[in-house]
Order: sequence, then structure tokens, then C-alpha cells
Amino acid sequence: MPSIVVLNQSGAEVGKVDLNNEVFGIEPNMQVVYDVVNAERAAMRQGTHKTKGRSEVSGGGRKPWRQKGTGRARQGSIRSPQWRGGGIVFGPTPRSYSVKVNKKVTKLAVKSLLSDRCQQEKIIVVDQFNLEDFKTKTLVAVLNNIKAEGKVLVITDEENYNLVKAGSNIPGVYVQTKAHLSVYDLINSNLYVMTESVAKKYEEDLK
Repeated sequence: MPSIVVLNQSGAEVGKVDLNNEVFGIEPNMQVVYDVVNAERAAMRQGTHKTKGRSEVSGGGRKPWRQKGTGRARQGSIRSPQWRGGGIVFGPTPRSYSVKVNKKVTKLAVKSLLSDRCQQEKIIVVDQFNLEDFKTKTLVAVLNNIKAEGKVLVITDEENYNLVKAGSNIPGVYVQTKAHLSVYDLINSNLYVMTESVAKKYEEDLK
């Protein structure tokens, strides 16, 4: 059972938390992670692309010239695909790009990423986030205290206005609540910074 030190905002050790092997200690399945991220990215597509086919473009009701005797190739309409301004052959039409992924697969993807970061010692657990204001330098000081570097994902239990506002201007730092995190958000960050309550909720939800 993996154990992680719990830090406060000053970077001092205030305790330890034992993490569940079923959530933070499994063998990561990166194929499942790929499948879920692929589905999430596909769901972001609007699918509103549209081109006009031959029957939808305006004009072309009359045969441009007679069938024989002109020396030119026979034509039936000036809106055929080979004409400038003609219809598009096999062009894109509105469609849904959604890909179905089972809930168990999504849970396995989350557990795989949590286990992967835990094995790499890329998870930092803090007792709480309690910023006095929403200034960027306040959060930068906290991240420096706990030695959070690189692409950092700060995971909170509830919406924290000061934390979100302070983190919005720091390159490589993304603040989000656990409930609104996607697998794409998880894989897009190298280091997870979460509160102790978030770690316990992951264990409850993913068992």
C-alpha cells in the first residue's frame, strides 16, 4: 500500500496518508487511457461541417449546350462537380463524432493515471488550500514551498475562487475540481497536487 507524505502550504510535513492499492497501485493500462482520451477529444468536435452537393447548389437547370455537333464534351449541367461552382462530391456533412466508452473503462483509465503518477512520485498531497487572496504570487509561493514544478494539475474538492483565479495566470498550472476533471486533463499534466480529501474521494469512487 503506497504511502504519501501530507504537506501544508508552507511545505512542512504534517502527516502521512496511506493510499489504496486498488486505486493508486495498479498496473497502468495506457491503451485504455488512449481509448478514453480519444473518445473525449472526439466528443469535443461539433461536427457542423457542411458542403453543398450537386442537388443543393444554385443554377444549372438548363443543359449548357446541345448534346451533339458542338465538338465539345457533352454536359448536362453547369453545376456538375467538374465545373467551377459545381457541387462537391462526397463532401462532409453534419455528423456526431461521439465514441461510446463504458464507465468501467473510464474508471480504469483514471486509476491507471493515478497509479502511474504515484509510481513516479508525481503526486503531492496537501492538507488544504486556503489562500488569503487571489493574487498569482500567493499561489506561486505555495507551489514553490511544496516544490511543484512543470505541468501541474491542482485538484480540489470544491470550487475555490481564489485558487482558480490565482492559477489562471501561471503557465503550466491548471486548477480544477475533482468532479469536473477529464482523463484528458489528467494525462495533460505531469504532476498532481491534491488535497487529502480528494485522495480519499478517489478511493471511494474508484474502488
